[in-house]
Amino acid sequence: MELEKQPSLGAMTWLFAFACGAAVANLYYAQPLLDLIGRSFGVSQGEATIAVTATQVGYALGLILLLPLGDLLENRSLTVRAMTASVVALVVAAVAPSLAVFAVASVLIGLTTVAASVLVQVTAHLAPPERSGQAVGQVMSGLLVGILLARSAASLLAGSTGWRPVYAGSAAVLLVTALVLWRSMPRRVPEHDSSYLQLLASVGELLRSEPVLRSRALAQALLFATFSAYWTAITYELIDEHRLGQRGIALFALVAAAGAVAAPVAGRLGDGGHGRAGRGAAMLAATMAMLLALVGHRSVIALAASGLLLDFAVQGCFILAQRDIFTLRPAARARLAAIFLTTMFIGGALGSLGVGWLYGAFGWAGASAFGAALPLVALAAFWLPERRRRVAAAQPAPSAAGSECAQMSDCDR
Repeated sequence: MELEKQPSLGAMTWLFAFACGAAVANLYYAQPLLDLIGRSFGVSQGEATIAVTATQVGYALGLILLLPLGDLLENRSLTVRAMTASVVALVVAAVAPSLAVFAVASVLIGLTTVAASVLVQVTAHLAPPERSGQAVGQVMSGLLVGILLARSAASLLAGSTGWRPVYAGSAAVLLVTALVLWRSMPRRVPEHDSSYLQLLASVGELLRSEPVLRSRALAQALLFATFSAYWTAITYELIDEHRLGQRGIALFALVAAAGAVAAPVAGRLGDGGHGRAGRGAAMLAATMAMLLALVGHRSVIALAASGLLLDFAVQGCFILAQRDIFTLRPAARARLAAIFLTTMFIGGALGSLGVGWLYGAFGWAGASAFGAALPLVALAAFWLPERRRRVAAAQPAPSAAGSECAQMSDCDR
C-alpha cells in the first residue's frame, strides 16, 4: 500500500466525517418528501415509495460492484470520481420530468454513494493502530449524523422551496466537497494486484468462509428493514393523521438525530466485551420502538420517542457489528464492508418496498406490526443460536461448532 502524504489526522478525519455525511444523506432525502414527490408526478403514495426503494437498490449494487475496488484502485481518484458522478445524478433528479426518470437518477445516486464507505476504509489505513478505532468512529459519526439529519434538512428546505431544490443544493455541496477532497486527500494505492473479476470472486470466498460476517450482515439487514419501513411510512402517518407540514416533519425527524449518541455508547460496550449483549439489547429495543409506535400512534410525542429509540437501536447494533467484522481480515476491509453493507441495504430496500404495500392495505397498524416482527426474527435466527454455540464452546468437550464459536468469542472480546 502506498500513501502519498500524511496530513494531520485530526483535520483529515473531520473532513472525511463531513464528506461521508454529505454523501450518505442523499440516500435519505426522499423519505420525508414522498408526498411532495408523488403529487409532483401525479402518482399515489404507494407508487412514490419507488423513489426510496430505487435509491437503496442502487446503493446495494454500488456496494457489491464498486466498493471492493477500494482494495484494488487508488482511493482518492475512486472517491472523487464517485462523488462527481453523484453530482450529475443529483442534477438529473432535480430536473426529472417524470417518476421514471427520477427513479433512474435515484438508482445512480445510490450507486455512487459508495464514496462514503471508501472514506471509512481510508481512515482505518491512515490512522495508527492505537488511534484507528477513534478515527474511524469519528468518521462514522459524521456518516450517522448525515443519515439522521438528512430528513430534517430535506423537509425544512422543501417546506419553503419545494423538493427539487433539495437535490440541486445537495449537488452543489457535494461538488465543493469533491474538489476539497481532491486537493487535500492523500493518495492511497492498495497492495492488492489481482484483476477486478478476481477481486469479486474473493468477495464470494469471504462470504463462504466467515460465519461471523454472514450472521452480522443478515441480522443487520432485518434491523435496517425495520428502520427503512418506519421512516418510509411515518411521513404518511404524520401528514394523514396528524396534519403536519414539511416543517413539522423536519422537527420530528430532528428528534431522532439524537440517536447518533448510540455510536460512542456502542463502541464502549464492544471494547468492554459486551458486544453480544449489546446487540441482543438493540434487537429488543427495536421491537419495543415499533410496538410503542403501534400503541401510541395517536400521539406525536410517542411517535417521536419510538423513532429515537429505533434509531438508537439500529445505529448501536450497526457499530457493534462493524467492529466485529473489521477484526476478521484487516487487509480485506473494503470487501468485508461491501458484503455487510450490501446485505444491510438490500434489507432496507425490501423494508421500504414492503411497507409501501402494507401501509396502503392496512395503514399504520400494518406498517408498525411488520417493523416490530423483523428484529424478533433477527433475535431468534442469529442472536439466540449464537448464544447456544458460545455456551457449547465453553464446555470441556468442544462440539463441532467450536471453531465458529471461538471466532465469535474473539469478535465479542
